Amino acid sequence: MARIAGIDLPKNKRGEIGLTYIYGIGPSTAKYILDKASIDVNKKVHEWNDDELTAIRNIITNEFKVEGQLRSEVQMSIKRLLDIACYRGLRHRKGLPVRGQRTRTNSRTRKGKRKTVAGKKKATKK
Repeated sequence: MARIAGIDLPKNKRGEIGLTYIYGIGPSTAKYILDKASIDVNKKVHEWNDDELTAIRNIITNEFKVEGQLRSEVQMSIKRLLDIACYRGLRHRKGLPVRGQRTRTNSRTRKGKRKTVAGKKKATKK
């Protein structure tokens, strides 16, 4: 089983897809890593030999921030925004969308489940 950056890569996936299971590595980065290590992108993870695995590990550790290191950097960036109380920081603090999306409808992922508020009663005629 291939273990890179503390993540067990799925054995039966293509190398290009398998590397994307690591936080901080997307499809284009995975393709770049495999090209640099001169490994076919269609080769499955379980077909990699020890030399290829070592080459991939070296490229990832030397050139990219992944997993814990990247997560902590992202959290520090968010904390900095919160501390300086800029607009983006306030949006993070309130749990609202940060990048200008509308909130009247949608944005359920950030706001959570709907909290229904009762409507105003209409005045009855006499």
